[in-house]
Amino acid sequence: MKVSKKSVPPLVVSLIPIVVLFGVFGAIIATDGAEAVQDSSSVILLATALVSALLSRIFTVRRGRHLWLGLCKSARQVLPAIPVLFFIGALSATWMYSGVVPALIDYGLGWLDPSWFLPLACVICALISIVTGSSWTTIATIGVAFMGIGTVLGYNPAWVAGAIISGAYFGDKVSPLSDTTVVASSTCGVDLFTHIRYMLITTIPAMVIALAVYTFVGFSTPTITVEESGRMADALATTFNITPWVLLIPAITLALIAFRVRSELTLMISSLLGFAGIFIFQPHLVEAIGGSGRPFDAVRVIFTETSIATGDPLLDSLVETGGVEGMLPTIFLVLSAMVFGGMLIGSGMLSSITGAITSRLRKARNVVGTTVFTGLFLSAVTGDQYLSLILGGNIYKATYRRSGLRPQLLSRTLEDSISVTSVLIPWNSCGVTQASVLGVATLAYLPFCIFNLASPVMSVVVASIGWKIHEHRSHAVSTATVTA
Repeated sequence: MKVSKKSVPPLVVSLIPIVVLFGVFGAIIATDGAEAVQDSSSVILLATALVSALLSRIFTVRRGRHLWLGLCKSARQVLPAIPVLFFIGALSATWMYSGVVPALIDYGLGWLDPSWFLPLACVICALISIVTGSSWTTIATIGVAFMGIGTVLGYNPAWVAGAIISGAYFGDKVSPLSDTTVVASSTCGVDLFTHIRYMLITTIPAMVIALAVYTFVGFSTPTITVEESGRMADALATTFNITPWVLLIPAITLALIAFRVRSELTLMISSLLGFAGIFIFQPHLVEAIGGSGRPFDAVRVIFTETSIATGDPLLDSLVETGGVEGMLPTIFLVLSAMVFGGMLIGSGMLSSITGAITSRLRKARNVVGTTVFTGLFLSAVTGDQYLSLILGGNIYKATYRRSGLRPQLLSRTLEDSISVTSVLIPWNSCGVTQASVLGVATLAYLPFCIFNLASPVMSVVVASIGWKIHEHRSHAVSTATVTA
């Protein structure tokens, strides 16, 4: 039987890779648990990308050139994150062994009320992320310290990761310095501050819900006693030189961020400061780390897995680091997601699916709900939030204009469904990075990222109410086919 070839594959064919991808992941979760997804994601994504390429050759007139262009489009958005991942691996190791993280844990044990820890961690991460405009930088620095403090206090690591991520992504979303905020507003043709003010309508209620949940959990979770806290503080003081001078390293980092130094350069300088801090503040650890006490040998802490004994099993697991080597599986997974997203774009399958979704939209509530679904879908299949925001804006701009809906409604909905949910997808660059940095699997922390889960829900709820969604109220009243 001869197959009639078209410029894009039929919808049924385009859905095959998506069904295969989620079907395999579902089977893995059912048999081996959620954490097993992270280990097999790379192979599955590459295999599904191959399936997409083969189906494209069979059912469309597209050739290798189209697939290559799709891969290039995906790569332009994903590849800039690779150096950042290398530097995050180096920073997490050097900040640990220079004493930055141990000092923050020690001070946190003495200063923070355990019952208020989760909401405080969420709020502090939000404030830092607003100032920095970067959820990644916030989580890789203060987030790692909060992770250690929360675990020592007795909280489930997944709850701690959820509070950190919720705060960091709230701040990233409403910060005018955030690259995702700028991308979402510019793609939809919306003034940046108009976009941010409009986002507050859904973002503030989502954050209030998150803080309420974290406060309730904090007061209902048994935490460590004063005696246990003192024992752990003693173990830290025995292993590390706990001094406030070591906090100069994060202080300089915050100053670099305040002056809007590029993320890559900020993380590189912070890593070098942390490495120097090992010799300045923790000279007694140099021999344990490097084996000979020489600086050249101690540099292995940046690149390879390093561990030291503190005398406390919990602290031993906290101070163990993977360095750049520990980030390599993360980097490979990000590249695999890039290939999969590129094949869907180049094969025309993504166009086929999104075209089918948008072709029959009429009611405003349906338009917003479908945009949320499409945002989640794009974030899952492209593996990158920037590419998803750009594609989502281009897909829906005409639909929103035709329906008389405000362009800032589109930019807000894309942020609600892409920017804050990308971290919940195990093979998305955000999800795999934060899972690696915090040491908690993506699907393990997913149920506890309350703000990230509430944001797309609030987007649909507010649109259903019909508050400030139409470009012109008179147009909304007179157009019979468009209702709130």
